[in-house]
Formats: sequence, structure tokens, C-alpha cells
Amino acid sequence: MEIKCETKEGLGVISLSGTLTAGVVDRLHDQFNTWYSNEDALSNLIVDMAGVESMDSSGLGALIGIMKKVAEKDVEMKIAALQDKTRLVFEITRAYKIFDIFDTVDEAARACA
Repeated sequence: MEIKCETKEGLGVISLSGTLTAGVVDRLHDQFNTWYSNEDALSNLIVDMAGVESMDSSGLGALIGIMKKVAEKDVEMKIAALQDKTRLVFEITRAYKIFDIFDTVDEAARACA
């Protein structure tokens, strides 16, 4: 799993690639928390899932945990670019009801404006 956290013009973007499973969620949390603790001016966060080939319930739980953490500071989180296998997890669990999901990062960024 590759995890890249960055800020682009006040917009937080977490880019993930690989598999988002139980074996990597602790590393995701650690890397996110380190980055997020230094970001005071974010109002929106996009999780770019274009490179995520598969995920399990632990991966979904990690995303929910991130969403809860950013919501404490009134930061809105959006999910972008789900591949078919990861989209299926969101559909089966009905997680699409709690996340704003967009086809591309650009669409998610426009929704943040």
C-alpha cells in the first residue's frame, strides 16, 4: 500500500494505491494522523482511491475512522475514483450512504468549492 498525503490549495488529498486491508490500516492511520496534525486550514479532504485494487472491511473501517476524525474539525471528506472491486465493497455494505463518492478527484474537488 502506498499512501500519499498532501495539501493542494487548501484542499487535503490522500492518494492510496495497492490493497487497503487489515495489514495496512495501522500504517494508514499513523501516516494520516502525522500529516493531519500539521494541517490547520483544511475545510475539505478527498481520498483518491484510483490506485486501490481491493479492500476489506478493515480498510472501510479505516476510512470511516478518518471521516470521523476530520468531522471533529468540520472538514468534509469525499471519496474519489473507486475501482470496480472497491466500489462493490461500498455497495454491499451500503457505505455509499455515508460517504460522498465521485468518479474523479476533479469532480470531488469541484464539489468542495
